[in-house]
Amino acid sequence: MDTYISFDIGGTFVKYGIFGSDSSILEQNKVKTPKTLDELLQFIQEFADLHKEAKGIAVSAPGAVSNDGIIYGASAVPYIHGPNIKQLIASRTHLPVYLENDANCSGLAEVWAGAAKGKEDVVIIAIGTGIGGAIIKKGELHKGANLHGGEFGLMLLNPNNEMDPDGWVRMESTVSMVKKIARRKRVDADSLSGEEIFRLAELGDRDCIEGIDQFFHLLALGIYNIQYIYDPEITLISGGISVREDLIDRIYQKLDKILESIPKAMIRPSIAVCKFRQNANLLGAVYGLINEMRLNVSALK
Repeated sequence: MDTYISFDIGGTFVKYGIFGSDSSILEQNKVKTPKTLDELLQFIQEFADLHKEAKGIAVSAPGAVSNDGIIYGASAVPYIHGPNIKQLIASRTHLPVYLENDANCSGLAEVWAGAAKGKEDVVIIAIGTGIGGAIIKKGELHKGANLHGGEFGLMLLNPNNEMDPDGWVRMESTVSMVKKIARRKRVDADSLSGEEIFRLAELGDRDCIEGIDQFFHLLALGIYNIQYIYDPEITLISGGISVREDLIDRIYQKLDKILESIPKAMIRPSIAVCKFRQNANLLGAVYGLINEMRLNVSALK
């Protein structure tokens, strides 16, 4: 079985490991994210030197990742934006390198061996500090003309909602839900968490109940819009909130109300949670690498 090295660059940690061509995890670990680009490249090189049997290196990273290896936009790891990261890693390791956005990698993992296996048209919505995601079209990533395919958190859902400080309402992340409830309670947002808000709601806290209700309404509204824009076979939810057992039921409660109010809307979106959580980015990057290497071999024939 062929093996591959994978790295997932995050603001706090770099996760890394060795993965098999059958999606198996052979080795896995993490280190604190290096402070400089040179330190990151040195770490990648040293790990690659320990695994000379590996066929290539897969990298998941934040930001708008171009096919040529430059990461545009901004993230919690500023030094990766600007240089050609793909070329720099390849020159250090002398191995094929695949580089892709972290949310897109998460989507690829689900198509490879997760909840979207065997499906061609899929949407993944990643809910965390912000909202991102991925679009799979005919089994492949759809990144868009400006590398912004899957940026669902920038959708504008209601231009006249006065509760939002920007005057616009977007599909909400758990962090934005916490901030809104903190404003209602006139407390510091750092004193609350998503878990605490759900716990307080279960105890009858009105602010938390209403905040959670709005969260699910906006999430369902976003999913409804995506269904009628792209019409995926399935929409998958990832992020910390995906561990909640009532997540899918609560989204469907809101979706069904929306569908009842629109007689012509006959399609009820198929929704599920992602199979992979902490390993999704690593696995998806490997799947992307395998496909890219296969295409390169085919092009040479």
